[in-house]
Amino acid sequence: MKVLVADDDATSRVLLKAMASKLGHDVLVASDGESAWKLMLGSDIDVLLTDWMMPGVDGPELCRRVRHEIKDHYTYVVIVTGLADPAQILEGMGAGADDYLVKPVNSLDVQTLFVAAERVTRLHRQLQRVRAQLEEANLELLGRSLTDSLTNLGNRRRMEEDLLRVHARSLRSGRSYSVAMFDIDYFKFYNDHYGHPTGDEALCKVAACLNRVLREGECIYRYGGEEFLLVMPDCGEDDAVAAAERALHAVSILNIPHVARPSAPPVITLSAGVAMHTPESEDTIHELIERADQALYAAKLSGRNRVRTNVAAFPDTTSSVTAPV
Repeated sequence: MKVLVADDDATSRVLLKAMASKLGHDVLVASDGESAWKLMLGSDIDVLLTDWMMPGVDGPELCRRVRHEIKDHYTYVVIVTGLADPAQILEGMGAGADDYLVKPVNSLDVQTLFVAAERVTRLHRQLQRVRAQLEEANLELLGRSLTDSLTNLGNRRRMEEDLLRVHARSLRSGRSYSVAMFDIDYFKFYNDHYGHPTGDEALCKVAACLNRVLREGECIYRYGGEEFLLVMPDCGEDDAVAAAERALHAVSILNIPHVARPSAPPVITLSAGVAMHTPESEDTIHELIERADQALYAAKLSGRNRVRTNVAAFPDTTSSVTAPV
């Protein structure tokens, strides 16, 4: 173990260092509390043997600093005192010490102390590993709870959390943002013809394609079934339409066969509805998504494989843009 001996008495320092070194430990020494503290900050000290009375920073204060400020490594702290005063010993333990030695120290006391110190520090290292593993597992579980298990896109819960942040930022900054709702055209016919396992494969391919064409800051989510939602922060109508068109084009050139659809082309395509939240709009997030969904419905009615828009400032106005085939 790495040991630090902090004592302003040279004889005590030499004696404690010799005893600890004889037991096979790596020993550093400090002649005052401030020097000891600097060594504590620069090294992962396993055992600190600190005198009670030292100039500047005394033993109890050094204990308190170790316990309050060093969080990533446990140090077994031992107060070394010349007085076997119960009140003083209890004060040291209250400051954070694990054990105490009364001067003059003997080799048996030091040896038994290091046995206990090794057990305690090993236990704390094990606890740290378990804690790190639990934190990693919790992060993984959180990621899974926010991820669609089929497509690996963010799910509805992740979408709702992210949209709350985007919406709040838009209200603070006074800048617009947009969303686009996508739906795979005639996907029920696809599943009926090719089967649901093949349908799941198609969903994954479409999801991966949509994820590839994202611009910086944009996020795509699986909204449900064969629907996806694209969130575009700081994005106006023209840019949102361009992003939706780019997504439609990217999916169409995947050339995933769809011979069961009742209209050309015989490949999987998307329809999209775009809605924008403007600084003047009082729409809620739910109302914004509802308008995107209405625009998507209009795109379906007008022939599919196209984008429709529904601008927040003019909720009754729609326009259509035919995406490349």
